[in-house]
Amino acid sequence: MNGLSKSKFITTRFGNVLGSNGSVIPLFKKQIEEGDPLTVTHKDITRYFMTIPEACQLVLEAGTMGEGGEIFVFDMGESIKIFDLAKNMIRLSGLEYPDDIDIKIVGLRPGEKIYEELLGDGENTTKTHNSKIMIAKVKNIDCSIIKPKIIDICNTVGGVSKIELISKVKEIIPEYISNNSEYEVLDKVILNK
Repeated sequence: MNGLSKSKFITTRFGNVLGSNGSVIPLFKKQIEEGDPLTVTHKDITRYFMTIPEACQLVLEAGTMGEGGEIFVFDMGESIKIFDLAKNMIRLSGLEYPDDIDIKIVGLRPGEKIYEELLGDGENTTKTHNSKIMIAKVKNIDCSIIKPKIIDICNTVGGVSKIELISKVKEIIPEYISNNSEYEVLDKVILNK
């Protein structure tokens, strides 16, 4: 044996899986059953959704077509406005919005985005034989520049403040935007450069 691993690693990127842990559908269903208002973080927030069988099928197929090192992106269709999803769930339960069940806007959680992004800045995709599965073409990263920065973070993690640590991470990943969090100030500094 030559000492090289025969393992092949691939990555998949996709949105929310309906009915999985943390899915909004069971939360809305429970709130409706209890007669509570449905909680939505922002009126314009949108998310991509797929079913559990669809997600499983695409992950398994991506695994079989992968050679190792690919990042597969799934076609999730159109994103869905969560506020509209909430109204539809109320209606499908035989109730009326806002007369029977209201929708309460509770505000974005720290780091939460209004729109999901499956690709980063400067990334695009190439097609595969399955129209629902694409391969992400990501930016090349110069490891000789990144590695010392990662080592620096590892060596200073206990000796710096959280804001200094996040600042160091943002040097490595400039696309990392801290929506709706205490670290937004760092985004403003980067955007003004």
